[in-house]
Amino acid sequence: MKITTKFLGEIEIEKQEILTFEQGLLGFEDYKKFILLPIDANLPLVLLQSVDQMEIGFIIAYPFVFKKDYSFDISEEDREQLQIEKEEDALVYAVVTIKETFQDSTINLLAPLIINMDKKLGKQIVLQDNKHYPLRYPMQTLEGSAK
Repeated sequence: MKITTKFLGEIEIEKQEILTFEQGLLGFEDYKKFILLPIDANLPLVLLQSVDQMEIGFIIAYPFVFKKDYSFDISEEDREQLQIEKEEDALVYAVVTIKETFQDSTINLLAPLIINMDKKLGKQIVLQDNKHYPLRYPMQTLEGSAK
């Protein structure tokens, strides 16, 4: 099927690749169907694009690239909703706010996205007991990258 995206224009997607976020994303609760699209093989970023609304697309990243010690627990309720049986079932992403320069861009470590790629289910959670992960963590240092 064809969809129009915010950043990549019209593209062809496979229906079986569509992810369902039953509760939507924070501030975008009405949009439940998304797809992950690669942006650039050299960057640890992907596009989380709404299937139903072309204007709704988020740049997301694997947070561990930017903060190696990033960790949190997934509640039993979230595990059940996402049908996560083992840790490997869950992929973690975080929403990126792109600024004029990459050095000024930030990543939201407070509200990660948990995705079960096997079941094609996703959920954005807000870390309640984790006060040391900010909403806007600087991406200026790509931890572990070649300098």
